Formats: sequence, C-alpha cells, structure tokens
Amino acid sequence: MTADAPAPDAATSFDVIVLGGGAVGENVAQYATEGTDLTAAIVEGEPLGGECSYYACMPSKALAAPLAVADAAAHLPGITTPEVDAEAPLARRDTWVSHYSDEGQVSWAEGGGAHVVRGHGRLVGEREVEVSGADGRAPRRLVAERAVVLATGSVPRIPAEPRDLAPWTSHDATGVVEVPDELVIVGGGVVAVEAATWMAALGSRVTMLARGDALAARNGAVRRPPRARGARGLGVDVRLGASVVGGVREGARETGLGRVHGGRVRLEVEPDGRRDTLEADEVLVATGRRPRLDDVGLESVGLSPEDVTGGGTSPDWSHAVGDASGETPLTHWGKYRARVIGQRILAAATGEAAEPVPDQVPVPQVVFTDPQVAAVGLTEAEAREAGHRVVTAQVPFSGAAGSAPLRDDVTGTAQIVVDLETRTLVGATFVGPEASESLHAATIAIVGAVPVHVRAMRCRATRPPRSCGCDCSRRAPRARGPAEPSPLPSPSAAPPFGGDDRSHWRPVRRVRWDGGHRRPTAPGGPCSSDCADSGARSREARRRRRAEGPALVADAHPHPVRPGPR
Repeated sequence: MTADAPAPDAATSFDVIVLGGGAVGENVAQYATEGTDLTAAIVEGEPLGGECSYYACMPSKALAAPLAVADAAAHLPGITTPEVDAEAPLARRDTWVSHYSDEGQVSWAEGGGAHVVRGHGRLVGEREVEVSGADGRAPRRLVAERAVVLATGSVPRIPAEPRDLAPWTSHDATGVVEVPDELVIVGGGVVAVEAATWMAALGSRVTMLARGDALAARNGAVRRPPRARGARGLGVDVRLGASVVGGVREGARETGLGRVHGGRVRLEVEPDGRRDTLEADEVLVATGRRPRLDDVGLESVGLSPEDVTGGGTSPDWSHAVGDASGETPLTHWGKYRARVIGQRILAAATGEAAEPVPDQVPVPQVVFTDPQVAAVGLTEAEAREAGHRVVTAQVPFSGAAGSAPLRDDVTGTAQIVVDLETRTLVGATFVGPEASESLHAATIAIVGAVPVHVRAMRCRATRPPRSCGCDCSRRAPRARGPAEPSPLPSPSAAPPFGGDDRSHWRPVRRVRWDGGHRRPTAPGGPCSSDCADSGARSREARRRRRAEGPALVADAHPHPVRPGPR
C-alpha cells in the first residue's frame, strides 16, 4: 500500500525503514524481507526509482543508442549515413523514463511487499524517522524494529562561480527539451563527456572546460587520449587546463527541466593562467556529485556525514548504501551492495548465516562515448600501489580479428594488468568501438581468478629491414613490467598450475605478409625471400631484444590485422 496518510498505530512500525526509493533503496528493501513476514517501508519524496530511472542510466542510454548507430554507419562503406532527427531521440527518451511517472515503480515495490511512504524522511532518534508531510500533510513518525538504511543518493557539486547562473545539471542534460545552439560544459568527468557526445549529435556547438590535463582522467593513462580525440572528432571544442573564475547571466531562473534557464551566459575562463571570455546559450555544470546526507537528521543520533562515508563507527541498526555510502557511484554497484546489506539484515533477523562476501570485488564500468571506454579492476598504477607485482600488455583495437572489422578506421587500445605471482588478471581496459562487449569476460576472469594464458618472454616477432617492403616490421607490444628477468617458466618447465598439461602455453610464431596473405614462417626464418640479408638482420635484432629484456606476448597476433584473404 502507498502510505500517504497516517495509518493505524501498527502501520507506523516496520522491521526495516529505507530512506530513499531509488533502485538501490528498492533492492535493499526487497532483500531484507523477501521470503519472510518482515516488513519494510520505503520513504521517498520524489519519483520512486530515483536517478537511474529518470535522470541518469535510462535516459542517457536511450539518447545515446540511436546516435551511436548513426555514428557507426558513418564509418562503414556501402551505407548512407543516417541523419539524426533531434525530436525522435528525445521522444524515445521520454518513453524510457515513462514520461517521468513512477506508477510502474510504485506498483513493483508494492508487489514485492514494501510500503511506499511519500515525503522526505529524516532521523529524529534511534530507529525513529520523521516523514515531512507530502502536499502539506502533517509529519508522521515511523519506527524501525531492526534497521534504518540510508539510500538517499547524491546531489550535484556546483562550484561557487557558476552557482548564480541557474546552470543545467545532469538532470537537464538527460532531460533536455530545448537543445541550445551553444552549450558550455564545465567539467571533464564521465557525465561531462557523455553529455557532450549526445548534445553535439543533437546539434549543439559544445565547448568543454576541464581543469585537468585529460578527460575522465581517473581511469589511467591508457584511457586518456581517445576521449579528447573522440570529443573533438564530434566537433566538440575541448579546452583542458581551463577553470571558470566568474560569470554573468541576465534573467537567470529555473524554467523547467531541460529548458534554457534564462538569457545568454558569459563566463570568465582562465586557461593556462590567462583570462578569456566565453559566451553560450546555456552552461552545464558536471563537476561531480556528493552523498546526500545533509538533511537526513544524522546529528540526532550523534553521527556526521563523515561517519557514514569515511568508515566511522555507526550503530548496528544503521546502514548506508549506494551513493549515500560514499562508495563507487554506479547503480549496479549500489544494487550489489544492497543485496549484501539486505541479506545481512535478513540473516540477523532470522538467525541464519549471511552469504560470504569476497574481500575484493572489481567494479566494471563503461563510458558511452566515441570510442567507448570500458574498464574493470585495477589500473597499473593502482595495482602497484596495492602491492601487486604486475606486468601489462597493450594492443591496438585494430590488432585483433574480433574488433578490427567493426569499422574500417578502428581506433583504440586494449590493456590488461596481470599479477606475476598468481598469473591472474587484476585489471583490464578497453577503448574502442563496442568496447563494452569485452567487459563481461574480463570481469569473470578477475572474479574467478582464472589463470591467463600469457607469459613473459622475449619477443620473437621478425623485424626485417625497412627496405624489404613487407609489413611485418612492427614489433609486438612490449611489456611495461619490471626490468628484472621474468619469474615465469619457459614452456619446457613444469606447468605452474599443477599436473603435466602444457596446453595453455601458446607458441609464438613469426608471421610475414605476402600479397595480403598472412603466412607463418618457421622461427628464425627470414620474413621474405626478397631479403637477402634478413637472416643476419634478424639475428642482430634478436640480440638487441635480449639486451632490452622480456616482453609480454598475449594470445593474439602481434601485427595489425589487415583485410584480405588468409
């Protein structure tokens, strides 16, 4: 039942009270009570379903999908590049957000046995919640018999300089109704680069202002360059090292979701120490988000926001999940944590043992730009900082048969980070068209600690003289691992994973190109019969490579994949 009005005394007491009815809050209520007679109340003053359903995941993907299809068609021969009708993607977005109605979400929650309580909830004592009356109704009190869960989500961080300009936030970017002719995006993170992608495709002239030296720079060096290049390829003016130091706007006011909020915006920008002026029809501030904990009554139970997000001591009846916890702000991670916390609450109530939880759980994530950026686990820098002894392998997206045919001008890079001691994957990054398709396998490999079929060894790829005219002069990517000799065994050594099966070792073959055909040659042989001195040069190349140290050779051909018969 939807509890808008005061109910009988018994209805004010629940086993679990969840503050926040987003996807995470709904899930924790379900897992904490399913299969039992336990009761849960979800307190929400905004549309049930939260950010993901109306302002983030669903609308952004609904906007991005048709635009990505049009972009892919532009890179393939024999297809007339589709024209984007701006109205159609917006109408599709409206359908996927149910025209901002939460009827279906409320029906789902109530069907699962939860009570939906409309209004803003805040703690007023131990296990006590006061709900500010919706539509002017008197406040009411709820009592949690077992647990209160904070699933209040997050709010945008708006710097002081553009705060008085009535700027757009991510809500307006995904809920866009009026596409501005000129749009300035302040920020260089995931929201900023994704919004720049679809706003440019919808017809805006977009300028991005990022304070750092790369877009969405957290994800490691291998992931940085394609983002700026991809944005610029869409016509976006990317300005790195730029900060907004002031701005003015006539008639700045809230005009509605996704509508231009007043007159022209004039921003004072400092790129590299000099001051410029930039004008636009609208400004989108995408400079991050923070947990929404200011107005939930933490002080009434002696807690601070830092106690919730910083691992401080909290009462055993109090839990935080999703963005409100300060953990990775991704819906799928929040829902995973909702299951873990919900099952703990349920186990404590029933006396059953809770499911074991791994110490380390990798978080897969995708940035839906052009090219896509997909990552899971640790970057090389993070792995070394965590104490892993790692080696990396990096190959171009055009160097694998599975990804090279996706476009005739494939760009991007794939990198894996391998722990040398356990011989397992600890991180992977894919930058390229449809890179997200590779993420599931990498995630399974990390979670399952699946041994990777790679080994550190000297690269045996042939390096012919440049004058021979063949295309195999490019070497296999060299590892950026430790300089000391690799501890991994040779193929003739005892297998490292037990037993005597050495089938996981992949022999490295030389490959030469001959009229478009890719032909393997015997190790040590010349790359082309036309090279009279190729054998001597190859021996010299091998001596140089031995002096340079080990390289990592993955289960892939070291040369770019070229069209043509095999």
